[in-house]
Amino acid sequence: MVYIAKEKKAYVVDYREVAPAKATPDVYKVDEKGKIINRASTVGYQAVAVPGQLRGMEMLLQKFGTMKWAELIEPAIQQAEKGIAVPSVLNRALTEDMENVMNSPSKEWFLKVYYPNGLPAQIGDQVKNPELPDSLRKVAKGGADVFYKGEIADAIVREFAKPGADGWLTKEDLANYKATLREPVTGDYRGYQFVALPPPSSGGIIMLEMLNILSGFDVAKMGPGSADFLQAAIETQKLAFADRAEYMADPAFRMIPIKGLASKKFAEERRSLIDLQKARNDITAGSPGKYESGNTTSFSAVDKEGNMITITQTINDFLGAVVVPEGTGILMNDEMDDFTPNPNSVNCPEPGKKPLSSMSPTIVLKDGKPFMTLGSPGATRILTAVTNVVMNVVDFKMDIQSAIAAPRFHNTNRPSTYMEPRFSQEVLADLESRGQKFEMKGPMDLYFGGVHGIMILPDGRIHGGADPRRDGIAVGY
Repeated sequence: MVYIAKEKKAYVVDYREVAPAKATPDVYKVDEKGKIINRASTVGYQAVAVPGQLRGMEMLLQKFGTMKWAELIEPAIQQAEKGIAVPSVLNRALTEDMENVMNSPSKEWFLKVYYPNGLPAQIGDQVKNPELPDSLRKVAKGGADVFYKGEIADAIVREFAKPGADGWLTKEDLANYKATLREPVTGDYRGYQFVALPPPSSGGIIMLEMLNILSGFDVAKMGPGSADFLQAAIETQKLAFADRAEYMADPAFRMIPIKGLASKKFAEERRSLIDLQKARNDITAGSPGKYESGNTTSFSAVDKEGNMITITQTINDFLGAVVVPEGTGILMNDEMDDFTPNPNSVNCPEPGKKPLSSMSPTIVLKDGKPFMTLGSPGATRILTAVTNVVMNVVDFKMDIQSAIAAPRFHNTNRPSTYMEPRFSQEVLADLESRGQKFEMKGPMDLYFGGVHGIMILPDGRIHGGADPRRDGIAVGY
């Protein structure tokens, strides 16, 4: 998401992955419990969707950039050559994904790079990806084409020609990939204007729906962490996620009632279902059509002219599909897991289709001027994390860092709500008396995302906020 100050206009560069040509609606077989057999959509070759990142970065530079491609990649080359000291988040990821690594076609590579002596690299260990600097140099010299049509594409195709891969990803899949320039979705909340991501991400629409529903409550009077606020917000999350499951998919394959879902009248209808004294566990999708008029990385930047950019990108799980094409040092994604294995679903796999996403890079304006940019990793928790932070700033007048660090909660229309155990026991007991149920996570659990954002104050000062739940930092230069 890019906001160009002199134009007073925002743009969306969509470089979401797409399903390869071999991906059919019934490609994944499920067991009697509906689980995908052998975890084929998360580990191994069939988990990989056609990557889009380099085409997206290429479009960003061509349309909005001022530097040369090779200049921009040079710092990444230097970092790859030096390696990194393992932070706690990476250590946890390596520990949790060890079983996947042991069942991966790239097992030996992972053991060599990230599992010295057969154990996950420990916090503070220095690790290097030995092939990555050379791959980055090729990209710096040959542009995105080297990945999609050239030497790196050839290496990827060789990997997917190995036994067990069955040619899942082809040279044609890579060569045919294109980034897309889209119009953002827009809305307003208590005098602030929001510019957010359109489908195939559900993030922007569902965030706006939640804010529209909650705009009907005097949230500021309720207070942060109060039982009434949490009751209203949890029930709102349930409603919005019911609509997400019913309507959101790749707009190239499905008509989506975008205006209806984002409309104030639809939000009013959905809000009427909320009882502040009683939890509901029978919520289904609404009917927005009648309101129609016809593990992830996130970071933000703001410059002195007021131009803003917020980027969310992912290989899905921490180690992606745990597949590394030989000689490249490039971790392939497992984005196919964002499809639904049910061939009758609006979000089933199809050739060239983009899987549903929860990404929510968001730009906020006040009186038409840049005010805030933010985003988060965290799968479906992205939607609730970004919405929580927005409300903490707008309704509860927190600064950006306090808004990010405040306790979080998340409900995808389930009987119980995931919570950080930093809400008062009295409030939780009150909510339980209203029928709410809870599953407690850690006090600063990375489960709840990792929001990073920037706020521009009325006097022009710029404040950055970084989420203590994950690695990150706010830097000015």
